[in-house]
Amino acid sequence: MLAVLVISAVFAPLIARHDPTAVSGVPFSPPSGSHLLGTNDTGQDLFAQLLFGARSSLLIGTLAALLAVAVGFAVALVAGYYRGGIEAAFMRLVDLVLAFPFFVLVIVLAAFFGQSLLTTTLVIAAVIWARPARVLRSQVIKVRQFDHVVAARSMGASNLRVIGRHVLPRVAPLAAAQFVRAANVAVMIEASLAFLGLGDPGRISWGTTLYFAQVRNAVLTDAWLWWIVPPGLALTAAVIGFAFLGFAIEEWADPRLTQAVARRIPRRRRPSAASEASPTKAVLEVHDLHVEYSTPSGPLRAVDGVSLAVGRGQVVGVVGESGSGKTTLAMAVLGLLGGSGRVTSGSVVLNGRDLGLPKRAGVAWCRGRELVLVPQNAMNALNPAYTVLAQVVEACRLTREQAEATARAHEVLELVGIDAARHGAYPHELSGGMRQRAVIAMALANQPSLLVADEPVTGLDVVTQARILKLLLELRNRLGLAILIISHDLPFMARLTDELAVMYGGRIVESGPTAEVSRQPAHPYTRLLLGSFPSLRGPKRRLASITGDPLDNATGVSGCRFQPRCPDAVDRCCSCQPTLEGDGEGRRVACLVSSGEAPA
Repeated sequence: MLAVLVISAVFAPLIARHDPTAVSGVPFSPPSGSHLLGTNDTGQDLFAQLLFGARSSLLIGTLAALLAVAVGFAVALVAGYYRGGIEAAFMRLVDLVLAFPFFVLVIVLAAFFGQSLLTTTLVIAAVIWARPARVLRSQVIKVRQFDHVVAARSMGASNLRVIGRHVLPRVAPLAAAQFVRAANVAVMIEASLAFLGLGDPGRISWGTTLYFAQVRNAVLTDAWLWWIVPPGLALTAAVIGFAFLGFAIEEWADPRLTQAVARRIPRRRRPSAASEASPTKAVLEVHDLHVEYSTPSGPLRAVDGVSLAVGRGQVVGVVGESGSGKTTLAMAVLGLLGGSGRVTSGSVVLNGRDLGLPKRAGVAWCRGRELVLVPQNAMNALNPAYTVLAQVVEACRLTREQAEATARAHEVLELVGIDAARHGAYPHELSGGMRQRAVIAMALANQPSLLVADEPVTGLDVVTQARILKLLLELRNRLGLAILIISHDLPFMARLTDELAVMYGGRIVESGPTAEVSRQPAHPYTRLLLGSFPSLRGPKRRLASITGDPLDNATGVSGCRFQPRCPDAVDRCCSCQPTLEGDGEGRRVACLVSSGEAPA
């Protein structure tokens, strides 16, 4: 239906026999061979006006829809991706536009700004942009939370690159559907304005045809059959055609099949040696870090005064139950805290440079270069629309041109054990272990000094876990990587790490050499965690269990945070919060009973 209307509009000068504005026959002539739809009260050919009217109606509808969706899409991208105060301001404006009576607003604006093609287009766009903005914003927020988008940001991709390569391709098909729906509404609004006399009287459209038919009493004669019905049917066909086209686009639009347009982006290389800060023994130093989340019931403290260091070539593990704050600690170091999370105090030092309170913008220069993340779910961290090679190349292009980036991508994929024949595979064509290796290859693309691994073997079978463990150790030895690994799997951590930090309630309760902590845990929480895993050697024993629930919020806790669940707790544990004390040999423990500060 739309094709017929568009073809008629484009070829109107060839199809129509008469000039739509010239007198070509007797007024009120019925349809005949020379005038297929008869004439109006001045003798103008109505068939020619129907064809040329399609030009104006479809042109105004298309232009207004393009402008409205362009504005709405821009608002949706900015509000949905950046969130925060920008989102609040834009969405209040959207709410304000949608709150006004729709058609009344159109009439008022059209009457105020006058009658012309440009005015009509702008008025319609100004009224209908808010609805696409609201719909597309929700999609942008959804795509923004996809693991492969978060992984791209953690690898150091700039906001503009993430939007252009990962967000736009996923949302663009939905924007196309919104354009079709907006064009549908715009055509109807133009016809309504013109019918009310608020359109451009010097331009023929379906709406102006209906307007002149009404003011010149066509309904009082038989002329209404050929003067009113044809443009009415044309409008109906346009509305139905746009509706069907919108449904078809929505059904066809599969974001995984979209292809992003390659574009040149500036390379941000590592700082030169002259700009490097003074070398330090530790690659990462975290000093008294505090992280809070804003909630309706008040601030929730997830990390409370954590300090740790990761030396060059060292593997440090952070272990604890879910909710202990270990992942929040890693995301704070990366400057990737989501939602309402923020670092309230403390500092992070990376390779001798003080990052201060890590924020997205402040850490962006080193993410993907000196500081990288290996997320826990490789399938979600990889974009299903691109091959593994293409995604590693994308990471390499942060510091290299295309040819060099491609060569480096092949190199790191082979380094992590993926055969060259599989470099062009898509994520769904690889096993879980191969996907995890691909994510590690992306992390190693730009020769980082610190790798943060968040639950890197979760969901993998034990054989694959052992292979990933072996790979990480080989990479550490070969490349001199410093690794900060987050996990709740103590046996895995015991085989992989050099140092171990046990977290509970947002604080480190015990830390030290992994062998010492595993062999002789000093904190009751560490003992219970180790006792909850079965041993493959020795006699059978009953597994330990930790009664009660983990601490939800560390804010306002005066005593030991583990005291309600601790089998060794004494009265003083309720009122005195233990500090992390060292024994001078690398072991630190925060326990009143273990340190001898409280009577047994």
